[in-house]
Amino acid sequence: MSSSPIAADARERLLDAAEALVYAGGIHATGVDAIVRAAGAARKSFYTWFESKDALVAAALTRRDERWMRWFIEGTMKRGRTPRTRLIGMFDVLREWFASDGFHGCAFLNAAGETASPDDPVREIARLHKARLLAFIAGQCEAWAEAVGADRRVAARLARQWLILIDGAIGVALVSGAADAALDARAAGQQLLDALAPRSPQSPRSSRTRGAAQEARGRS
Repeated sequence: MSSSPIAADARERLLDAAEALVYAGGIHATGVDAIVRAAGAARKSFYTWFESKDALVAAALTRRDERWMRWFIEGTMKRGRTPRTRLIGMFDVLREWFASDGFHGCAFLNAAGETASPDDPVREIARLHKARLLAFIAGQCEAWAEAVGADRRVAARLARQWLILIDGAIGVALVSGAADAALDARAAGQQLLDALAPRSPQSPRSSRTRGAAQEARGRS
């Protein structure tokens, strides 16, 4: 669709308004009139660009997915030089988000919770977002597995568990209002990494285990 700069600006303002209002109040509680007013646009411009409110919400979520993933990836990569520090650093990135003004949880989980059909376009966008997030996490888990000598199957399982830790932290932070939910998830993640890392025969833990066994045999 060709458009003038003014018309294109109206579309962006409608997307901005829809994203902000839906994120704060939900899809069903946000009407077209409220979106148009917040955007400072004419109702006609809404129908010029979008066939329905659902189409506008889907477009706003798609745009948010791109922006959120870029923010999360950049923040994670700045947190450390090793796969482990980057994985753990994800929760520090999240904590900053949890503590920010206007945090209302995961926009994609929120939106998916308002859709009844699994085939709803909004639900599909939420699935796509979580798939993209899982793919990024999986890349870091595979790098971690290679670094510590763990099996790739372990990395795949770790990635799924890491996504649950992230989404769980988001949910707890939303309900409790406690940004430190990210720190609890980080501590759980550290324990998970330690538990999944292969144990070297020369590791202190292995040495203690062998020593205890030898001592037990000496007493028998």
